[in-house]
Amino acid sequence: MDIQTRREREKALVSQMIALYCKKNHGGRGMCPDCTALDVYARQRSDKCPFMENKTFCSNCRVHCYQPEMRQKIREVMRFSGPRMMFRHPVAVMRHMIETKKEKRRLEKIK
Repeated sequence: MDIQTRREREKALVSQMIALYCKKNHGGRGMCPDCTALDVYARQRSDKCPFMENKTFCSNCRVHCYQPEMRQKIREVMRFSGPRMMFRHPVAVMRHMIETKKEKRRLEKIK
């Protein structure tokens, strides 16, 4: 899979997770201004990532390029939305689990 496809897939998945989090925690239609800002920020970080060809997902990255405040917000979103994504996008969740396991094995071999 090429880098651009991986970036777009990750950005779409993160946006879905932020939207789910916002809907359940902030109510209303669409994303609130804070969640919209987080989504834009996460997309920008993904677009600028120099490590995309060597990693599976941002959550597996050893270089955390998010500002501390935004990192805390995205972690909160991931903790909330991650388990709930199993009901919305089970294939994406399984792909994430498999890729994470492969990445951990690869990193263990390097050590």
